[in-house]
Amino acid sequence: MLRLLAVTLLAVSLSACGFHLRSKIALPADLGPVRVVSKTRYSPLAEDLAVGLKAAGATPAAEDATTDVATLDIKSERWGDRAIALDQNGRALEYSLRYATVFEFRRADGSELVPQQVVELSRDYVSQSTNLTGTTSEREILADELRREMAASILRRIDGVVRGVGRPGGARDPATSTAPVDPAPATDDALTPATTTPVTTP
Repeated sequence: MLRLLAVTLLAVSLSACGFHLRSKIALPADLGPVRVVSKTRYSPLAEDLAVGLKAAGATPAAEDATTDVATLDIKSERWGDRAIALDQNGRALEYSLRYATVFEFRRADGSELVPQQVVELSRDYVSQSTNLTGTTSEREILADELRREMAASILRRIDGVVRGVGRPGGARDPATSTAPVDPAPATDDALTPATTTPVTTP
């Protein structure tokens, strides 16, 4: 109960202040209009990324624009639950909620700005066999939190790549460097028609 209350308070505080990063990310000066596309229709992650890019100074692409625009492509979003603790009867007591995303960022001319890569996050939650509603609520709260963290992580990776461009050996400018970005392997993913989320404010 106390754990659920703590998670609830965290989610309320996040929603109250809105989605934002601690510091503004860097974008190329010549990037031009930007759109976010996702395989998931009405993806909350795509919406958060659109908000974050606009806050960073990106110019929103027109809703019907398909050419001459930079594209942040969310190629896949995958969720999974894995039991990490069982009781004496083999019933799951605790789960790990995992969220993995494959993305890439291309300039308007199709050239690669951020190479295709994977970001994976996870959070643990307790399964209460006598209170399924409480368990579901905690999972939903954690899922919302993971989406916000995923958007922030993707934007930080974009920032890390942009700040590394143009310096010898890809070194970052010490005056503008951010925390180190963990590398992630590229992953091939089946392609389906993408939906577009323009860069707009909430």
